[in-house]
Amino acid sequence: MTDALGWRRKFGVIAPSTNTIVEPDFYRMTVPGVTAHFGRIHIRDQNMAGDEGMERLLDQIREEIGAACERVLTCEPDYMVMGMSAETFWGGVEGNRRFVEQIHDITGLRVATGAEACERALNLYGARRIGVVTPYQPVGDENVVRFFSEIGFDVVAIRGLRCPTAVSIAHVTESTLRGALAELDLAGVDAIVQCGTNLSMVGLADEAERRLGKPVIAINAATWWMALRDNGIQDKVYGAGRLLREQ
Repeated sequence: MTDALGWRRKFGVIAPSTNTIVEPDFYRMTVPGVTAHFGRIHIRDQNMAGDEGMERLLDQIREEIGAACERVLTCEPDYMVMGMSAETFWGGVEGNRRFVEQIHDITGLRVATGAEACERALNLYGARRIGVVTPYQPVGDENVVRFFSEIGFDVVAIRGLRCPTAVSIAHVTESTLRGALAELDLAGVDAIVQCGTNLSMVGLADEAERRLGKPVIAINAATWWMALRDNGIQDKVYGAGRLLREQ
């Protein structure tokens, strides 16, 4: 027997309880026969002002993620998708490897992470000099730079927006993001990557790619693309960037 709506695949998605962007983003990019089912990580203290605040936020995620995975497993998903990105970059390549192993050990399933999805996309486009926009504090940006540097990319510019709380990431305006993209483009990069799944960039990235003439990789679009393609689903999705439209 197959699921009446998720007859092709059911994705188990893990996201922080404070995130209001990734769930609607994934729903807007879904294709027939694929469904997303969310397990929420309870964030009790969403203050992420300064490096200490961001570290506290990550500590909460690490404490709660196992329970969130176990809850979402009760719907019997076929594959796991991380609707959060900071932890997938933390500790560089080795940190990402340990994180993927942790999720696999808990669920027994393959998993899509934002870090690996961005790596795949950048390699697909042959980009080497990249610019990055994040909602993070400096310690988060340092871990993003470490990850991309360890896999062979030159992060020539990074714009950290220093959001004060986890919820406030979703309040960043399109005007602010446009300014960040323009700043990164001036650095002469081959591609721009956006980190932070609660930062709304899918639609803007699609428009910016056409305007700037280079890949602009929104992390929610890249992660969803990885999940679909890992499961042999080649449907094209429009309005969410080149990856889902062309690759």
